[in-house]
Amino acid sequence: MNDKIPLLDLHTQFKEIEKDVRSAIERIFLSQNFILGPEVDNLEQEIASYVSCKSGIGTSSGSDAVLAALMALKIGPQDEVITSSYTFFATAGAISRVGAKPVFVDIEPNSFNLNVGKIERLITKQTKAVIPVHLFGQACEMAPLLELCKTKNIPMIEDAAQAIGTEYQGKRIGSFGVIACFSFFPSKNLGAMGDGGMVTTNDESLAEKLRILRSHGSKPKYFHHVIGGNFRLDALQAAILQAKFKYLDAWTLARQRNADIYDQLIQQEELEEFITPPWRRLNDRHIFNQYVIRAKNRDHLKNHLSEQGIQTEIYYPLPMHLQPCFSYLGHQKGDFPEAEKAAQESLAIPIYPELNKNQQEQIVVSIKEFYKQKL
Repeated sequence: MNDKIPLLDLHTQFKEIEKDVRSAIERIFLSQNFILGPEVDNLEQEIASYVSCKSGIGTSSGSDAVLAALMALKIGPQDEVITSSYTFFATAGAISRVGAKPVFVDIEPNSFNLNVGKIERLITKQTKAVIPVHLFGQACEMAPLLELCKTKNIPMIEDAAQAIGTEYQGKRIGSFGVIACFSFFPSKNLGAMGDGGMVTTNDESLAEKLRILRSHGSKPKYFHHVIGGNFRLDALQAAILQAKFKYLDAWTLARQRNADIYDQLIQQEELEEFITPPWRRLNDRHIFNQYVIRAKNRDHLKNHLSEQGIQTEIYYPLPMHLQPCFSYLGHQKGDFPEAEKAAQESLAIPIYPELNKNQQEQIVVSIKEFYKQKL
């Protein structure tokens, strides 16, 4: 019987970094400084430098990072924000939470990212921002999007929750928009041991607004000129993230290596008729937060792999425009066909850095066995 293969193996990762993580935790216990403070300051500087930005502002989660970004730009009722229909809920959810209207756009079939060519016709006088989501670790097509936002004078907020270290034409994601939002959810390439997030910006006035907003809108303490929230990053999570940060590029290289191995195995086993590996744009850096294939008979394939002890995940089974909570927008099935097709075909298979070639071969052989049974 084959050994079970998880979608993500944090147990193995922890064994390799346990000494560093325990040292970071001990440092917090000794300091008894749990909210903001030097640990958060240091992480903010490291991440800002890593993504080529002037300022980083730690937040309680990636979801709250998007919420704080919208609040900093004073986006609210009667405003519209354009974003992808094929993404995690937090992006559209934050737009709705500030009272604005999410305006969805379809995706490119190759990258799963929003189709920039479909945005201009959606822009109205109420459009106050565009949020591209760099999905699965692959950058959106930023050059035409930047030009469009500049021409229309619309701020861009990057949702980079899955894209720390991703590059577009040699430039790090996180420094293209007026604000970028990162997530340190445990399953991310750089994951905390709990929730955590960060906002980056090159605009110091926005950075200061974000620092105020994350602390209930107060400056100084107990004096509130704006209404904010409790969006602060815990010092404990910041210390853990610093301990893990030095491994990030090595982990990314391992994910890229595993992606190359998958590509070769899929071609070697002549599976292209049944599954399509992730597309990569030349000269970009794809960090493979996920390795997402398109698969015929996706649901049955997922069940087959599960029976073989191979864990997979569907990102995402229902596009945003078909979610019940957004029914008030009036969208129908068929409005965004590429997003709907992706929801029916996409399947993430294990790509974590500690995955070995034998395990990958086992996964691909299991996929081939499934399709041979179907022939």
